[in-house]
Amino acid sequence: MKLLLGLDIGTTAMKIALFDRTGALLAVSTQEYDLLTPAPNYVEEKPEVYWDAFCTGLKDIKSRYTIAKDAQISLAMSAQGETIFFLDKDGRPLRNAIVWMDNRAVREAEMLKEAFGNAKCYQKTGQVSFEACWPASKILWVREHEPEVFQNTDKFLLIEDYFIYRLTGKYATEPSLVCSSTYWDIIERSYWQEMLDFLGIKESQLAPVRESGEIVGKILPEVAAELCLGTDLTVCTGALDQAAGAIGAGNIREGMFSETVGAALAVCVPVNKPVFDPACKMPLFCFPVNGMYMIHTFTNGGMTLRWFRDKFCEVEMLAEKRGGQDAYDMISKQVEKIPAGSDGLVMLPHLAGSLAPDVNSKAKGVWFGFTLQHTMPHFMRSIMESLGYILRRNIEALNDMGIRVKEIRSLGGGSKSRVWCQIKADINQVTLETVKSVEAASLGAAILAGTATGIFESVESAVDSMVEVKERITPSAHNREAYEKGYAMYRKLFSDLTECFEKM
Repeated sequence: MKLLLGLDIGTTAMKIALFDRTGALLAVSTQEYDLLTPAPNYVEEKPEVYWDAFCTGLKDIKSRYTIAKDAQISLAMSAQGETIFFLDKDGRPLRNAIVWMDNRAVREAEMLKEAFGNAKCYQKTGQVSFEACWPASKILWVREHEPEVFQNTDKFLLIEDYFIYRLTGKYATEPSLVCSSTYWDIIERSYWQEMLDFLGIKESQLAPVRESGEIVGKILPEVAAELCLGTDLTVCTGALDQAAGAIGAGNIREGMFSETVGAALAVCVPVNKPVFDPACKMPLFCFPVNGMYMIHTFTNGGMTLRWFRDKFCEVEMLAEKRGGQDAYDMISKQVEKIPAGSDGLVMLPHLAGSLAPDVNSKAKGVWFGFTLQHTMPHFMRSIMESLGYILRRNIEALNDMGIRVKEIRSLGGGSKSRVWCQIKADINQVTLETVKSVEAASLGAAILAGTATGIFESVESAVDSMVEVKERITPSAHNREAYEKGYAMYRKLFSDLTECFEKM
């Protein structure tokens, strides 16, 4: 029997989904984990936390669905970008992984800007500027502040690379993930040697780049034994989480647009050839289908709502723990009772800086305009609306590039909330579609694995047969005026508070 395993390695949770060759979901498991924040702007994770989540999730999958010992399993990953690992010559981590949200390397990003300039950064890497969150900046920070770690690092790996190594003993990465490293040349599709020289690292210290949807190798026998699996498990290259999600949502052709609200709010727009933004605001990435590219941006998204849930929604979380409704569903029900515009309450959700098209690593979270009339559900709704405003900001930037967005295809945890989908449709005055598979990123990874191992003729044919639209949500003209005011205030707040962010 042939099975597909899609591993979605998220910022605060790992999701493992098992599919059959038709794309039917057989079992799914989610394992949450907490990030480490040892200092302001520092975000880390212990490598074993990720691996333990994988092992626990796989055990849960097997409790839900019996996997035969002789099953042929194809595995690929949907991976968060920019999270970087430092391994010694024996393949052991020398320190915690530095997570993509980490913004400690501000000075190092400035060093890169001074050495190369943001214009060259965009031309070479597709990223509009050197920022603290990019792996090149993080490597430079480790070189400057932890020289012993830097000197003993044999391999600098992104999170997909690390899992491929743990599973197969081989090193491999793929273009969509390595694009935002800022040491990868997006046009030449090779490592940028000038940058490697500046960082003081060698190409041999990085994972060799393979195309997405290629076989890397079989699972190591000792790992198969640890996971209680047969040895006929083939590990394949996957994709950046948002690119995998786009595949799982059916967004694989030029002219389509998808957005994801998970730990990050991300947009993905596939294009047939490299398209650079004249305003130098919208990043360009490789897309894991037939040498395509994608306009792709992201910033904090569901992370903000999870933060609010964890800090302020003890009642909802306790009710869920006792067998009640999901805490997020309870939040959504409360949000439904609040009018559009949250009675004048506006939020900037930049709890860990903001990215394209309004890049500011020093941006912070802000609530503005609350009064005695505002209640907790107002704050909940303002979070959802703030992400809708960021989505609109991205769509406006795409319009400036000549890319028109006529429909939004929504995926990720945020797409499960009907009220949040309506908010996004209303703010943008664009029809929004959700898809039947809520595990779009895992499905996208599974499709890449199935294509690599010959189960599917192509990514396109797999998508056409598997991905179905669940619901079409049309915008309400009734809420348009409230959101025009809210969006204008959001833009003004972000602009006017720039000086305050700098002083912090």
